[in-house]
Amino acid sequence: MNQKVILITGASSGIGKETARKLLAEGHTVYAAARRVEQMRDLQEAGAIVVPLDMAKEETIRACVDRVIGERGRIDALFNNAGFGLYGSVEEVSIDDARYQFEVNLFGLARLTQLVVPHMRARRSGIIINTSSVGGKIYTPLGAWYHATKHALEGWSDCLRIELKPFGIDVVVVEPGIIVTSFGSVMSAPLLKQSGSGPYKELARSVAQTTENAYRAGGGSSPAVVANAVSRAIAARKPKIRYAVGKMAKPLIWLRKCVGDRTFDRLVMSQVK
Repeated sequence: MNQKVILITGASSGIGKETARKLLAEGHTVYAAARRVEQMRDLQEAGAIVVPLDMAKEETIRACVDRVIGERGRIDALFNNAGFGLYGSVEEVSIDDARYQFEVNLFGLARLTQLVVPHMRARRSGIIINTSSVGGKIYTPLGAWYHATKHALEGWSDCLRIELKPFGIDVVVVEPGIIVTSFGSVMSAPLLKQSGSGPYKELARSVAQTTENAYRAGGGSSPAVVANAVSRAIAARKPKIRYAVGKMAKPLIWLRKCVGDRTFDRLVMSQVK
């Protein structure tokens, strides 16, 4: 098997951790990066090289890339998976919080990619896989800032793909649907803090409850479906440009394409009443 050097961000839980496990089992060299280093001890025991990384801090981004290149001389695959969902009304979420959402979900990812690309370009090979979301194609109430980052990532990835194609570098977007991770519970508490007592409180409480129900065990797909897609993309001679995987991913994307905005508005709002 062609062993690759792979850097995964957001590897301390959920999709990132599951993908790291799978790629390690396949015999690849995996650098698992995240802020919460203590939550990656199991990956370290399984053979991963654990690296501290804060997507909002330039110095840790640079140190992460420098370490991989210094130790291995190359990065064959970059899985940009770190991110979080900031929910709350546009009126009530502070611009500082909104900027931080973009810093983690887009600008930190972009800076890491900027530092990796020259090494891939020099070798005229590599693959960059970006975790978007079905939320990069649709929208949900009180998710303006989160959806804005994912919609931006979709367009950013498309431009990057055509820029890097002449250098033999593939750019892939993964669009998970409902995946059983901590997303629901992690999103709900800040949502209620932001908008749970103001003019949007009824909607906020409904969105929080609906989201928690959707993401609890049995309500979505295993993170393994995303890990499998990432594995296929890395192994493929010609990977697909997009992998929509997990519960409701393909139906929601299809529905958004096929109905008008007002109809989609009604369908979305019918799920949170």
